[in-house]
Amino acid sequence: MQKTLSSRLGALFTGSLVKQIMVGLIAGVALAWISRDAALAVGLLGELFVSALKAVAPLLVLMLVIASIANHQQGQKSNIRPIIVLYLLSTFFAAVVAVVFSHLVPQTLTLAAGSTEITPPSGITEVLRGLLMSMVANPITALMNANYIGILVWAVGLGLAFRHSSDTTRTLLNDASHAVTWLVRCVIRCAPVGIFGLVASILASTGFGALWQYAHLLTLLIGCMLLMALVVNPLLVFSKIRRNPYPLVFTCLRESGVTAFFTRSSAANIPVNMALAKRLGLD
Repeated sequence: MQKTLSSRLGALFTGSLVKQIMVGLIAGVALAWISRDAALAVGLLGELFVSALKAVAPLLVLMLVIASIANHQQGQKSNIRPIIVLYLLSTFFAAVVAVVFSHLVPQTLTLAAGSTEITPPSGITEVLRGLLMSMVANPITALMNANYIGILVWAVGLGLAFRHSSDTTRTLLNDASHAVTWLVRCVIRCAPVGIFGLVASILASTGFGALWQYAHLLTLLIGCMLLMALVVNPLLVFSKIRRNPYPLVFTCLRESGVTAFFTRSSAANIPVNMALAKRLGLD
């Protein structure tokens, strides 16, 4: 009996995350439909999941960048230049698609005005000043406030400094990055429960009628995403591999894209991407 229970729990944590997320999504909608009070109560599960992601993501970025730079050997080929070029091209085309379709299919949303006053920056000088202050922020404060600009600056600086350390120290940094990655995987495995709580509480508090107000916007967003994923991105992939890009594109969408879509955290999706890269035999 105990062995059967352990095997079932093991299957729960090693099964398809996407399928589990879909089950959590459907269960959240059903609970909000059946009992509003119960749906609001399970909202705590969603808050815990989001808070855990926000807490662990800055630490993950810090450790991964430090370990990567510290363990990089002089003269070792990194292939970072084409990655940056592909990233910039993909971001540019995504912006173009978004702007074009926002003009072709204009949307109107009615949002409740908040009580907090937000003062926009007065000019480029203030923007640059804010950027520079974020770069030199206290590293502990940067981690606490999820200031990724400050986190990256400190991570790059520490990574360069640790390149001159002993092999034992660099191995320790590498093991620490693996430990944080494992911790993030544990948090991601809780995504079905977290999404269940988020969906149930949101539907219970706003009502199903609020969803229909966003149906047109959701259709537009998903349409733009599909255009990028199935047309623009395959063209970029073909420009690099010079063969049918769709097997690779569909693999990446199934393994990484769907998970990123539901978890809504690029930092939390890093372990998923690294595992996929290893499975594809990439350096």
